[in-house]
Amino acid sequence: MKASMKMGLLGLIALAALTAAAAVGSVPIPPGDILAVLGNRLFGAALPGGMGKVVPALVMDIRLPRVLLAFLTGAALSAGGTVMQSVLKNPLASPYGLGVSSGAGLGAAIVIVAGLSGGVLGPALLPAVSLAFGLGTVFLVMAVAGRIDRAVSNVTVVLIGMVVSLFCNAILSLLATTSPEHAQRIQLWQWGSFSARGWSGVWVLLPVTALGLLFFLRYAREMDLMTFGEEQALAMGVELRRCKTLLICAVAVLTGTAVAFVGIIGFVDLIAPHVVRRFFGSAHRRVLPAAALFGGAFMVLCDLAARTVVDGREIPIGSITALIGAPFFLYVYFAGRRKGVMSC
Repeated sequence: MKASMKMGLLGLIALAALTAAAAVGSVPIPPGDILAVLGNRLFGAALPGGMGKVVPALVMDIRLPRVLLAFLTGAALSAGGTVMQSVLKNPLASPYGLGVSSGAGLGAAIVIVAGLSGGVLGPALLPAVSLAFGLGTVFLVMAVAGRIDRAVSNVTVVLIGMVVSLFCNAILSLLATTSPEHAQRIQLWQWGSFSARGWSGVWVLLPVTALGLLFFLRYAREMDLMTFGEEQALAMGVELRRCKTLLICAVAVLTGTAVAFVGIIGFVDLIAPHVVRRFFGSAHRRVLPAAALFGGAFMVLCDLAARTVVDGREIPIGSITALIGAPFFLYVYFAGRRKGVMSC
């Protein structure tokens, strides 16, 4: 099958996932009614007789923003994971390992414990501080790695990222322990949730994800070369340190923005790149958009499971992705060891 046909099929799968997630819930909504509501809001088309006001409000105020935010989050994390695996030449690399997620979670916890998440500025302050801390941890990792190793080798970046991530998680656990009244909310943030997020996250994450993908595609050739090793990339004229720093910082912005609105969600950035490479090869001009589509659809379906598996209760989305991602992690690890490709 041609790559264009595979991409089209993946797009249809993503559209089907979005439609199913918007239709299924405590109040089932037929896909035809969803299309009618969209036609009414976008083009002023008349609603079917007898629909009332409940269905349009449910679609536009609850289901649709949640589904779109889940898709954009999955797309952002998956694109970031694809770039990290290529830049660090490690099949287990992800933005989570660089401390983006743990740093963003720490920033959110500080805002929650300090009592700043309420009031007028609360809804904007929490994601803003979370994003700032997420970016700050990555800049710290890159600065320390640059001081230790002028070449900013992959091994150095991974090791420093792990240390910073563990340090942020330790402080996060300390805050949760010393502030029991906020422990449940901090824990919810650590596992991620799309519940009651509204349109604000969609309008921020949509342009950030689109611009991030365009930026990554601009460096698709360089990432193709880096996949074969740092020496090969240098021999082909890639400014390795500059390119690596730019791409890692861009991943930090993209991932940090997603985490700032929905909390920490793991494993999506590991699963999506591996799955799409099996069908689209290693060329990043195809892998990046395919990973974004697959990761978005995967996140939407995981969120659908999180809110429908248990009646009347919602499972944290991070638990669903971890149940799938942990065995997948082991599979990638042991498969890599058999092939001898687990070096950074």
